[in-house]
Amino acid sequence: TSSSIRCPPRCLESRVLRRCGATGQPWSKDDEIQRLFTAVSLPRRTAQARQERKKTVVVSLVERQTEGEREMAGLVAVDEVEMKEEEAGGGSVGGSPGKPVEGDGREMTAGKVEESGHRCHVSPGRNGLQRDLKHQMTSPDADTFESLQRQLVSRLEEGQGETIYEVGAGGAMSGLNEEDLRASLATMQALASACGADMSVLRERQAEEGHTADCLVRRRVEEDDFMEVRVAVVGNVDAGKSTLLGVLTHGELDNGRGTARQKLFRHKHEMESGRTSSVGNDILGFNQEGHVVNRTDGHGSLDWVHICRSASKVVTFIDLAGHEKYLKTTIFGMTGHAPDFCMLMVGSNAGIIGMTKEHLGLALALSVPVFVVVTKIDMCPVNVLQDTLKLLNRVLKSPGCRKIPVMVQSHDDVITSAVNFTSERICPIFQVSNVTGKNLDLLRSFLNLLSARMHTNEDKPAEFQIDETYSVPGVGTVVSGTCLQGVVRMNDTLLLGPTSLGEFVPVSVRGIHRKRMPVKEVRGGQTASFALKKMRRNQIRKGMVMLATSETPVACWEFEGDILVLHHPTTISTKYQAMVHCGSSKQTASIISMNKEHLRTGDKAKCLFRFIKNPEYLRPGTRMVFREGRTKAVGNVTKIFPHVPGAFPHGSKPKMAAVQHSHPPLGGGGHGRGKGR
Repeated sequence: TSSSIRCPPRCLESRVLRRCGATGQPWSKDDEIQRLFTAVSLPRRTAQARQERKKTVVVSLVERQTEGEREMAGLVAVDEVEMKEEEAGGGSVGGSPGKPVEGDGREMTAGKVEESGHRCHVSPGRNGLQRDLKHQMTSPDADTFESLQRQLVSRLEEGQGETIYEVGAGGAMSGLNEEDLRASLATMQALASACGADMSVLRERQAEEGHTADCLVRRRVEEDDFMEVRVAVVGNVDAGKSTLLGVLTHGELDNGRGTARQKLFRHKHEMESGRTSSVGNDILGFNQEGHVVNRTDGHGSLDWVHICRSASKVVTFIDLAGHEKYLKTTIFGMTGHAPDFCMLMVGSNAGIIGMTKEHLGLALALSVPVFVVVTKIDMCPVNVLQDTLKLLNRVLKSPGCRKIPVMVQSHDDVITSAVNFTSERICPIFQVSNVTGKNLDLLRSFLNLLSARMHTNEDKPAEFQIDETYSVPGVGTVVSGTCLQGVVRMNDTLLLGPTSLGEFVPVSVRGIHRKRMPVKEVRGGQTASFALKKMRRNQIRKGMVMLATSETPVACWEFEGDILVLHHPTTISTKYQAMVHCGSSKQTASIISMNKEHLRTGDKAKCLFRFIKNPEYLRPGTRMVFREGRTKAVGNVTKIFPHVPGAFPHGSKPKMAAVQHSHPPLGGGGHGRGKGR
């Protein structure tokens, strides 16, 4: 502002060097996340610095004119813009101005973008476009066909059962004539069939020399199996989260008064208030060709078993609460349900308000890729919508977020965004209306192209984390959760724990269901429900795990972690207690010691935590969230201290010490609520 005091040049130089890492303290991802919660004000740049900043590369989807042919230029477009410090909340991070470094906001995608003349080529990422020798695809011999088949099998394994190929690309001049393109597509179809997969053409487009085609290859699945992608739906209250899910899953538009969301609510108070208070699950199934298979019955309900048997891919929406008082439920949904992606909902008429930044920061802290859906564009004035989009772009480009916003407005934009989305750098933005249905087809196509990020790790010992327990009449105790690795089959014996004494007890799996459909096994990266033998519901709690009997698991009361304080109104010292979210475990923990005397907003520290109620099963390297009221911190578990069953840490008491006696307490003559009780 005009009243701000300008720093002397020496002070300015010191602050810039400190931000650029020249002082020997490199910036990490936690530093970037903290910038979302704490605005750091720096002096204005000099004229030279502003001039260098104008070289910033802003990535967007544009159509370029190349030799008279319209083509998609990919993700690269040079736009000379200046992101002001007052709006973006700071300058460049991790390097000097004007010099792109790895992790900078000017970086393209994880799949490298190589610019050659007027043509931009996207080299393959994990699920990227595969640049094959195009002429070998037209008429391959036996050896070439076998080599291409091995490559396709490898790509299918990397892409969790699906991948995207661009046929006709590569070489000095990209493209094939009509005859060669058809021959290459026939070869691609034969390769897919040989690998037990199906091939569908996503699009054909003009190239420098002929045409190219993008093909989706998806592995065939058995009737009782399907690929699963989990998407967490977050955003501020009244952003339209449940309404959008109701429209997507049931295929019926909303009337503008919330009829679509009524089909998803689980509790009476949710229907009365229109606000979600619990973690809901909804599914959207796609077949081999990418068509939606969700069909409602005569009563408007979805048959999950029919959807799963008809679909080759099922997108599971984790509907989370947007209200601030349900934040603990939202955090548990983001940590315990292990989402692959996060769909951030923004109401176009309200903008980025309330918990929007909070949820965005949570997704960044957990390293979950984010895409944005702007809703209610049918009722929003044009100027208000533009203001919302400008603010959204500014937040996504800010040093605390450093995303690359991509406006999705066509089917070509959908394919380009989905191919590069696993990089976690780009952030597709959709503008939809649940009343008119505008752009909902683009969103469905994008969801169809998403691939699971969690690997199956079938060769590792089984590990299953529990996030919910049930007692089903006629069945018994049922637990649901996510299989993190390995394979669990019917009648397998697993170790369930830790109990309140830190022990793991053997338990037998008598039944397995996936999305209400009975199956014989569940693999890593899939969610399922287990019916357990001879177990009562009160013996199981959220946060427990089920492990292979070949393992020797240990529980822990105490663990060590590196944390970054995102926000705290005062200071944090030893003996401070807050809720720790780590995987599906959620429990209050106390800080026993730390390498600093006090912690404030923006501080980093190595802390020793101790659980208050029960021991937990943790793995070093697991991401954790530390919260209490308005206090929030994120970090990683670095070390655990194994617990000896039957022993309790110093200062902790076993549960048996809390047994109530039949006689009244001393000094109290009755059963009232006095001090004696």
